[in-house]
Amino acid sequence: MDTTNLKKNDPNYPLALKKHQGKDAPNAITAIGNLDILRKNPTALFCSAKCPGDLIVKTYDIAQILRDAGITVISGFHSPMERECLTILLRGSQPVIICPARSINNMRINREYKKPLKDERLLFLSPFDENQRRISAKRSHYRNLFVAALSAAVFVIHAGTGSKTEAFCKKILSWQKPVYAFESDFNKNIINIGARSVKLENISEQAKLFAS
Repeated sequence: MDTTNLKKNDPNYPLALKKHQGKDAPNAITAIGNLDILRKNPTALFCSAKCPGDLIVKTYDIAQILRDAGITVISGFHSPMERECLTILLRGSQPVIICPARSINNMRINREYKKPLKDERLLFLSPFDENQRRISAKRSHYRNLFVAALSAAVFVIHAGTGSKTEAFCKKILSWQKPVYAFESDFNKNIINIGARSVKLENISEQAKLFAS
């Protein structure tokens, strides 16, 4: 699969990266798939590696709601619940953006991705060059900032108290970017610092607001 390389001086390079990441914005990004998807105000999806059972059930529901509402979703899709969401989202017809925490040069395309790529509803993006092939904690953190910078809004399924995801939420809120989270005792820590709580029964009406 052909790759596209966008340098900072390229007119198609996302301005949101320069706005939010400043001097830390990647010098170039690599893409596989339909770059027009970036113009669709994607909603970023994040979840800590460990997720309470109460929120796991709600996660399946929100993935279906976002899919059926036609919301473009961007994520690293790395944690277990993020991967579950990806499986649900790929069954729909809405665009999806996957951002691995490593280079995508010469990446092997899994079978489940081939049809969405052919249908131009899937985009792979990476801020890492061809020499950065291994996933690390540092690259995962930078990838998450990259994903959030590209999004119109962020939905956090769960961020454990004192976790890296909680610290990440604080950073994104400092950008004045809207951050949403399920109304739950498990998410009080991020709601108390500025995340907007949403009830599952109201998400169908609010989904369009995530990327407005």
